[in-house]
Amino acid sequence: MLDNIRLEYYDSVDSTNDRIKERARAGEKQGLVISAGTQTAGKGRIGRKWESPKHDSIATSMLLTPADISLDAIPTITVVAAMAVRDAIYRLYGLDGKIKWPNDIVLDGKKICGILTEMEMREGSVWYVVVGIGVNVHNKSFDEEIAFKATSVDLELIKAGCGTETGHRNELTQAIWESFKKYYNIFITTQDMSGLKEEYERNLANLGERVRIEAQENSYEAIAKGINVKGELLVEVEGKEQIIRTGEVSVRGIYGYV
Repeated sequence: MLDNIRLEYYDSVDSTNDRIKERARAGEKQGLVISAGTQTAGKGRIGRKWESPKHDSIATSMLLTPADISLDAIPTITVVAAMAVRDAIYRLYGLDGKIKWPNDIVLDGKKICGILTEMEMREGSVWYVVVGIGVNVHNKSFDEEIAFKATSVDLELIKAGCGTETGHRNELTQAIWESFKKYYNIFITTQDMSGLKEEYERNLANLGERVRIEAQENSYEAIAKGINVKGELLVEVEGKEQIIRTGEVSVRGIYGYV
């Protein structure tokens, strides 16, 4: 179980995930969180770079050392982290985000968050897990290539007519990890989504709608039906159910980014 959360903050680091890895290898205990004002070498999924504009976005990572966890359960931690980000943003600001499977949080059809989970093995079992989270907070603009699909907390508060609140990057970071602790402790007892599946599906973007499955070899349309207890996406293709596993494909809405 995840009990104590210990937060450390640095003005600038190469990667909060990499800093956590260093501490894990040195024997640090579970629950350490490292956050940074900016990252010089932040990482996203599938080897992509994650931009962390100075003091505009959240860059934060946590160390986990789950005992006797199966390798199959590790990808599901990313799904749990998405629930935590969505919950924290809603509780603090009333912004009702949706989860774009498996772990993107979208507001008004645009992405606000990126999550990267990494792990290291030792002697045939999981040694530690790092959960890295990046959230756009104060960002007012984005590079042209991502502007159509990216947004921030401030931009969405402005759209909602709520104005902005200065200094909420720190409070949101703490709220995210408080929510993560709640969801993670439910998850770790069963090492699956059986206790969280219903809530996840309530907030799943495109649930019951047509989506496009984009794989390397081909792409096709399907209807999103929800998730199974492993956090894998269930879709219907020509009347037959298929399972989409994390990391295999991209899932897009038929209209727009989501």
